[in-house]
Amino acid sequence: MSDSARTYPNILDELAWRGLIHQSTDRAELAAHLATPRTLYCGFDPTAPSLHVGHFLPLMMLRRFQRHGHTPIAVVGGATGMIGDPSGKSEERNLLTREALAANIEGMRTQMQRFLDFSGPHGAKLVNNHDWTAPYSFLDFLRDIGKHVSVNTMMAKESVRARLERPDAGISYTEFSYQLLQAFDFAELYRRHGCTLQIGGSDQWGNITAGIDLGRRLHGAHLFGLTCPLLTTSEGKKMGKTERGAVWLDPARTSPYAFYQYWINVADADVGTCLRYLTELPEADILALETAQRERPADRPGQNALAHWLTGFVHGEVGLAAAKRATSILFGAEIAALTDAELGDIFADVPSASVAHDEWAAGVTVVDALVRTGLATSKGEARRALQSGAVALNNRRIDAERPLTEADRASETMIVLRSGKKRYALLRIDDAEN
Repeated sequence: MSDSARTYPNILDELAWRGLIHQSTDRAELAAHLATPRTLYCGFDPTAPSLHVGHFLPLMMLRRFQRHGHTPIAVVGGATGMIGDPSGKSEERNLLTREALAANIEGMRTQMQRFLDFSGPHGAKLVNNHDWTAPYSFLDFLRDIGKHVSVNTMMAKESVRARLERPDAGISYTEFSYQLLQAFDFAELYRRHGCTLQIGGSDQWGNITAGIDLGRRLHGAHLFGLTCPLLTTSEGKKMGKTERGAVWLDPARTSPYAFYQYWINVADADVGTCLRYLTELPEADILALETAQRERPADRPGQNALAHWLTGFVHGEVGLAAAKRATSILFGAEIAALTDAELGDIFADVPSASVAHDEWAAGVTVVDALVRTGLATSKGEARRALQSGAVALNNRRIDAERPLTEADRASETMIVLRSGKKRYALLRIDDAEN
């Protein structure tokens, strides 16, 4: 039994203090139902070969239920992913090929195994709704499933109604059918696995209630639903997106450093919510951090704890150490033994300049580099900055003009220059001969 299960014998109690209950079927009835181990599921559309921060909240919800003794099922939408969920979308999704879906599902499977325990008879399960949807012909599906679902009810769902009311958007029959397919998932998971609860984000409530109704009509099942709030900022914007796109859990797409930096820069107004929604820190620790955040906001205790916990959890101790080492570089730590990718990530927004192979071989001085990268407007200005001790090479002070050497490379092809405390630039060396 996990620590959280000892503190909160019923999972709903833990979810309530964390603020993770948005909508549910009858609360008292659901609590009684969850007093004994149950099977629940959450769906994930395989739109990319990696999970992103938007997936992380529902994935952690499944993990919390498992830690309380329940059996989670993660459903990847090999079938529904070919259609696209209209919930929260203002326009049609691009439809993926079967090959792309298969690759995405395999990538998600590998990642989920790090967060859920798939071992043992009560371990988590990962299933693909294509397995039970594909065998149906169109006519069979309409006859066996479609006859149990009212079009009036489908059109009343918020996700559909919002699109129908927009004359510039509308909704295709393809996406309109999504709700029916997801409802079939719930009914089929009940039949195959005894699954009685579906969870998801608050935008999934219409799809969840459709599944509850279909399960009752097809199998006489008494099913339950629960949604959590969407992961948004205090301003109502979705979290997990930057100017460069989504924040991914795959380190090849979002490095541990960039992941760490995203959380260390969360707004004060949002840090308490993130600690409650996304971490497994106990209530007492989170309350203490929220108090410290109010009393000492400049120290950012909440952000530091959030970034530390999440980066360590998602990327392990090695990833966390790499993220902290990279972060320390921005505060003046010496730079050495990094890769081009790591340096490019850390200094993604600073000016850069390139030096051709022939130029490098002929010799480039520190003064040349300062001018080339724009840290100085002239060689005279560059020399004065050197003489005043304002110049650093890979965060090591340098006060005299000299040629750059191979030993000055901070990575395979990059040298980091700094003028003053915060003005950085990269010098990139092209090693390819003309």
